[in-house]
Amino acid sequence: MKRRDFLRAGAAGAAIVGAAPATAAAAPASFAPSRSAGTRAAPIEEMPIAALQAAMADGALSARELTAWYLDRIAAMDRQGPALRAVIETNPDAIAIAELLDRERAAGRTRGPLHGIPILLKDNVDTADRMTTTAGSLALEGSVAPRDAFIAERLRAAGAILLGKANLSEWANFRSTRSTSGWSGRGGQCRNPYALDRTPCGSSSGSGAATAASFCAAAIGTETDGSILCPSAAQSLVGIKPTLGLVSRSGIIPIAHSQDTAGPMARSVADARVLLAAIAAPDSRDAATAAPRRPAVDFSRPLDAGALRGARLGVLRRHFGENPYADAVAEGAIAALRSAGATIVDPVKIPTAGQWGDAEFEVLLYEFKADLDAYLAALGPSAPVHSLADVILFNERNKERSMPYFGQEIMLMAARKGPLTDRAYRNARARARRLAGARGIDAALAAHRLDALVAPTGGPPWPIDFVNGDHGGGASYGAAAVAGYPSVTVPMGYVFGLPLGLSFYGPAWSDAKLVGYAHAFEQEASARRPPRYLGSAEPA
Repeated sequence: MKRRDFLRAGAAGAAIVGAAPATAAAAPASFAPSRSAGTRAAPIEEMPIAALQAAMADGALSARELTAWYLDRIAAMDRQGPALRAVIETNPDAIAIAELLDRERAAGRTRGPLHGIPILLKDNVDTADRMTTTAGSLALEGSVAPRDAFIAERLRAAGAILLGKANLSEWANFRSTRSTSGWSGRGGQCRNPYALDRTPCGSSSGSGAATAASFCAAAIGTETDGSILCPSAAQSLVGIKPTLGLVSRSGIIPIAHSQDTAGPMARSVADARVLLAAIAAPDSRDAATAAPRRPAVDFSRPLDAGALRGARLGVLRRHFGENPYADAVAEGAIAALRSAGATIVDPVKIPTAGQWGDAEFEVLLYEFKADLDAYLAALGPSAPVHSLADVILFNERNKERSMPYFGQEIMLMAARKGPLTDRAYRNARARARRLAGARGIDAALAAHRLDALVAPTGGPPWPIDFVNGDHGGGASYGAAAVAGYPSVTVPMGYVFGLPLGLSFYGPAWSDAKLVGYAHAFEQEASARRPPRYLGSAEPA
């Protein structure tokens, strides 16, 4: 196919497929649905990374054209149209970078499967370029990092185009006990493209909304407890939270080094795995990734649709019962796992479930103060703030802009904590890790000779509520987050048009195995469908 024909079929790809219901937000006319069929190329919207790469390889598409397509789509739909507010800023050098990568390809050099592929980064990932890194906070407005985060370096080396910074729950949702997920002072309220009045969940809300809406090929999120898995499930994406230490955190605005990690968010398992393989590497700036402590995790083998055959999976029934409609979808997902060849052990309990929460929060408060102070101090004298205390003072002095809906109670609690040498901190850290890990997930797996655990990732996304804040339920990701173990969520279906995810949990360094299970389930269930930008949940 010639490039002109490809772009005719693809560059005007649909923002809304088919006739929009009365409650849908109308897409710009320039994004009218493509009705191409037969041998013609699919629209760029929803196109997987491998297909984009193939189109560039055969000359039907260039990196420059692809980048311009995404930038045009962001311009048309992020502040206009459905007004998702998923992107805080775009990279002013994105087109120039794409042109450079096109020249490399024309000269016979490609850097790998991400060559020329536009990726969005959550706005807590440092880039030493003309973009800022602010965690969505007005306190860091204008702050430019002195060096790329390690994962940004890895993505550039792999040929990815850093397209821009995605909105997020401000300070990665570690500011207030009454926060509204997806809101930041810089980005405003991010919205869920499946139902615009519903939460995109946090804190990687913009990474999720932008990926679901095809503002990028895929995105990077970060998680401390649920901030990759929840927005991925709530927006019908694949999200991978890696084992702590598989992916470097250097150059990422922190919450807590005991649990923080970055990971991919994508529309398919294959796309997420490509992104994870690019960023997973030892980094001298992050001791958790040190090679002697790091078992090999191999992402080079082809994904296998039969990976579930013979796998023993335990169903965590504790995370059912919040919503009967969601439970019915989850039962269908379990049936699909059986159909794909898995042996299902049902029910299974994590023996320590619910016991680590207080210890976890204590650890996060201590580490947030220490880790954020260290990050801000490293920005240098020109940075607008240099400590957690400075951030708190800025918010208080600018409360009409910085705190219009909720305060900074968590920041105040963290500011009162002492150093990481405190016995209270050390005891809490050991207790949380032990209860979630050795006596939690590990014990459950050993008791039933299981390969992995499965559960609904969470309930349906709840309405955005500035009065009461977040009020979701049914989340299953806490144990893996606290233990530092891997987890993967995959779309499993919908309730009144609202997305639901199924999560796989396993022991440390079982990332590749869980990704394989997720792919096999994805192929069996084929659950994901694109968003339609409905105003609210779909009638029954």
